[in-house]
Amino acid sequence: MSAIELQPFLHDARLSVAAPSFCASRPDGRIGEGADGFYHGDRRILSRLEATVAGVPNAPVATADGPDGSTTFVTVLRGLAELTADPAVTLERRRELRPGRLVEHLAVRNAGDLTARLRLDLRAESDFAAMDTVKAGRTGTPHTAEAEPDGLRWSDGPLTAVLALSPAPDHLDAATGTLGYDLELAPGQSWQAVLECTAEHRDGDLFPAPPTDAAPWHTPAVTGREHDLGHWLARSHQDLRGLLLTDPLSPADTFLGAGAPWFLTLFGRDSLWAARMLLPLGTELAAGTLRTLARRQGRTVDPATEEQPGKILHEVRREEQHLDTGSHLPPCYFGTADATPLWLVLLHDAWRWGLPADQVEELLPQAEAALGWLERYADADGDGFLEYLDSTGRGLSNQGWKDSSDSIRYRDGRIADAPIALSEVQAYAHEAALAAADLLEAFGRPGADHWRQWAERLRERFRAHFWTEDEDGRYPVVALDGAKRRVDSIASNMGHLLGTGLLDAEESELVARRLTAPGMAGGFGLRTLDAAAAGFNPLGYHTGSVWPHDSAIAVHGLARAGLHEAAAPLAAGLVRAAAAFDHRLPELFGGHPREHYARPVPYPASCRPQAWAAASAVAVLQSVLGLEADAPGRRLKVRAQVPAGYESLRIDGLTVAGLPIEVTTDHTGAVDLRAPEGFTVTVVR
Repeated sequence: MSAIELQPFLHDARLSVAAPSFCASRPDGRIGEGADGFYHGDRRILSRLEATVAGVPNAPVATADGPDGSTTFVTVLRGLAELTADPAVTLERRRELRPGRLVEHLAVRNAGDLTARLRLDLRAESDFAAMDTVKAGRTGTPHTAEAEPDGLRWSDGPLTAVLALSPAPDHLDAATGTLGYDLELAPGQSWQAVLECTAEHRDGDLFPAPPTDAAPWHTPAVTGREHDLGHWLARSHQDLRGLLLTDPLSPADTFLGAGAPWFLTLFGRDSLWAARMLLPLGTELAAGTLRTLARRQGRTVDPATEEQPGKILHEVRREEQHLDTGSHLPPCYFGTADATPLWLVLLHDAWRWGLPADQVEELLPQAEAALGWLERYADADGDGFLEYLDSTGRGLSNQGWKDSSDSIRYRDGRIADAPIALSEVQAYAHEAALAAADLLEAFGRPGADHWRQWAERLRERFRAHFWTEDEDGRYPVVALDGAKRRVDSIASNMGHLLGTGLLDAEESELVARRLTAPGMAGGFGLRTLDAAAAGFNPLGYHTGSVWPHDSAIAVHGLARAGLHEAAAPLAAGLVRAAAAFDHRLPELFGGHPREHYARPVPYPASCRPQAWAAASAVAVLQSVLGLEADAPGRRLKVRAQVPAGYESLRIDGLTVAGLPIEVTTDHTGAVDLRAPEGFTVTVVR
């Protein structure tokens, strides 16, 4: 396989996001290799944007992120106007990104003692490559540009890209995409220009950007003293705002695109988890996510897309996706086993955090349809478990959150055969059934007793079939394979069982013991697969790496189960990892042990930002506080004491039912929670 066919690495790229657009470049701001580009709606609008001076080395010296989301790149034009070894002439590029628009403010400054004479050339190309083409490591063919009075124009069917410069360039060659300026700068003099590239699709955006920059949640803040959790929350808030998209069928409803560059669109599982993690900051995002997915809920049986009545979709794109695994996913694809129960759980949890009753009630018909899918379609062979099978031979072979083809495997490294019943999908379904029962009962609809009994039967079956034993004791396996054999790997999936009601207290402690053992907990979070497994690879996508959302779900589950001592080191590892990544946690990173690596090892092709990785900061904060809400019952629950390291803090931005919650910790770690009027607070020791 040649290098050009390999998935591009991203770990040293600079990404700016303003969904449905993003920009990826080299650390010096140059766009020109790998996954570099200005993208809009899953198409690469600019595949090249370089600034050069012929014969002059362009040496990067600084990159800085602005509070407004801009990024500034500074390079030295070496040798120009220099009398000594001191640099004299610099090129500064300040990049601003808005949906469908890339703006660069260019400045050349001469701080030397001599006059600088130079020709600055800007070279631009557009290949309009589709995202699946770029992700597979292939390049598109550059389109021929048309000359404009102040720039260039490219077209590809319904797509148009226009690049304009102010002032207009002195030289313009559309054939090579080159725009040049002849500059003469006396000592102390500077020159400036503005470059703007806009992208348009004739049919509009599949999922447009929100009309304003306002986020549909309150701004989280941790103050009182310097703390990495506070910095992680602040950066996550900024990144999540950049990932926001709207439903064109109801533009007031917002949701989070999964991540950039590969997944900047609606994903059922990702968008649901991210909205759930952000509930302590408000319910508006959850409501928009629930409604957006409900409008696209399955209505018929379609094997080609894996649609079924009541099912919640996996992802939506404008075009079919041709993945490097050989999969061909239709534009609207339903190949997921977990999005439907997660939709039910989010509806319940949003209600508990204060989603208005009328908004909950209007979604109950969709909730009942989702329950119908659990009972009539999710268990294809009638054994009482939810399983999946790619019946098309063209879709995803694994349809849980670990959806790579090699993710579900035995301890000896063998890949499990489908159909597969994942452990965490049973947990989601159990929690969803209980959650739905509470909703049906609260809103006077039939079926609550049936779903509580359904959940109890699932719990009993899980205990009988999913638990196994080794020399270290009992543990739940990752899955059952097509022959109902236990897939016996020790994997992070078991962390998703905690707090769902599927496990009793003793079983939860057994899971906690496994998760905190050295093979799973490497110091920066939770590995996806135990290090002793035959298939372990610290840079395996789902076979040994660390996913922040996965670790945060385990932390939250441990806290819900009352196992705070087990949760604390995992939470601390995530905060530590966030600091190492400049508080912008990627989609995943290497599962190398902290004792061997002082900083987490990047997974080179990871998205950054990723919605559920960013939202994990709020989940960790909630878990540290032990904060739980019951808005209908006007009750809040909180821990009496936070773990060591979280003393003397003030936490702002938390809300319940739209009302602020004020939380402080004193120098001993004691928690003081001031609830809204009418709420009762239970303090857990």
